[in-house]
Amino acid sequence: MTSPVAIPLWLLGLLVVLSTWWTLERIFVPSVRWFLRRRLNKVLDEIRTHLEIEIRPFQLTKRQVLIDRLVYDTKVMEAVQHFSEKQGAPREVVQAEALGYAKEIVPSFNAYAYFRLGYWLAKKLARLLYRVRMGPVDEEAFAQVDPKSTVVFVMNHRSNMDYILVAFLAAERTTLSYAVGEWAKIWPLETLFKFMGAFFVRRNSKNPLYRLVLERYIHMATQEGVCQAVFLEGGLSRDGKLRPPKMGLVDYMLRSFDPNGDRDIVFIPVALNYDRTLEDRSLLRLLDPTAKRRSMWFVIRTTLGFALNNVWLMMRGKWRRFGYACVNFGEPISVTAYCRRHDIDFSRMDRYLRHEQIQTLCQHIMGDIRLLIPVLPMALLSEVMLQAPPDGLDVLDVKARAFNRLAELQARSAMVYQPYRGMEEAIDEALGHLKLRRLIVEENSHLKVQGAMIDVLRYYANTLEAWQEDPGEQERPSIVPPTQ
Repeated sequence: MTSPVAIPLWLLGLLVVLSTWWTLERIFVPSVRWFLRRRLNKVLDEIRTHLEIEIRPFQLTKRQVLIDRLVYDTKVMEAVQHFSEKQGAPREVVQAEALGYAKEIVPSFNAYAYFRLGYWLAKKLARLLYRVRMGPVDEEAFAQVDPKSTVVFVMNHRSNMDYILVAFLAAERTTLSYAVGEWAKIWPLETLFKFMGAFFVRRNSKNPLYRLVLERYIHMATQEGVCQAVFLEGGLSRDGKLRPPKMGLVDYMLRSFDPNGDRDIVFIPVALNYDRTLEDRSLLRLLDPTAKRRSMWFVIRTTLGFALNNVWLMMRGKWRRFGYACVNFGEPISVTAYCRRHDIDFSRMDRYLRHEQIQTLCQHIMGDIRLLIPVLPMALLSEVMLQAPPDGLDVLDVKARAFNRLAELQARSAMVYQPYRGMEEAIDEALGHLKLRRLIVEENSHLKVQGAMIDVLRYYANTLEAWQEDPGEQERPSIVPPTQ
């Protein structure tokens, strides 16, 4: 019984592999799953006590279930059949194409990653780079929003920091599901964004099957009450001004909306502004049709160089944050109340009339955002320096003009951010940033604009576009009833 048994080396190796696999599958993996599920449930129990808009069951549903639900949606199945007949392709091939789109779009929301990892990273990064401030919030108006409604934050798009900034500031109230572009489809960003509840959008895709799958996902998420964030401009502002609204995602939300039976949709205008936008020169370069396209290597090298230079400044104690980043929240707009007030039913309109009415609604929301954009010291000084005489201004003249303009903006009810330390100190700091970036130079005790930097200063001054017009030209687009 105790005699040794000789077995081949390959069989010993196979037995070790099988025993290891059995141990992992039966003991280790279930233990890890139990541990992670326990931590996740603990996080969910904690956040349910303070979130104003709770996490919806849709967000906690297994991703594969959502993918199957999307692929076998009635309208998607009808589209698959239609394209199969139109293209003369086997139905299974078109079905597999739709499945690929669904897997690309559907997120895999993870509450633990969102609140323990994502929130922490967003908070640290935002506060590392900027003095983050949030404007006054009408708590009474927010309290009147039905907690069962679908809340959609509609924002202007200044920087890729917008995703981080708003998610951090809104985390005390709710989770946000973003539409992110193809730029984020690189490892490990793709996995991280999916864990954070983001869904991917091919912004310029003309593929009708893809667009239908995307539409049906947004319809599903909206019907289930998932809180979402939409950049109404459809892309980053390249010159500092607001771009015309693009109604694609809003149209997907509203085209089947029934004001008499569906869950209410509430749009909340959100306006963001920065003393410094990290991508300012790159965005301005896109406006130049003669500018040569930069290689990926150049982009990576420049980005790493910028990051390393700032780390070096930190190590030497000479680094300064990039000024203020400020967010203002506007008055909620209930789509149900809006439809009843103007006798509108988007689900019963033909395509042309629906687009006309949604465009009017989007312009109205954009008008709200336009007047909510925070007035920050950098924009104020940029406008002053652009209006300076050719020989420049001394520091006292710059400050005097800035304070005069500030008083004018406040008289017109602009959303002027008032720093805790006082506006004069904030203006001094902004002047320091302008000099540090060589946007202005000091000659003979006068501050002058660097000729090559006029476009950069204009980029920041353009954030005040709503207040660069006559008061009578600031009215928002009127909301008119549909013409049958």
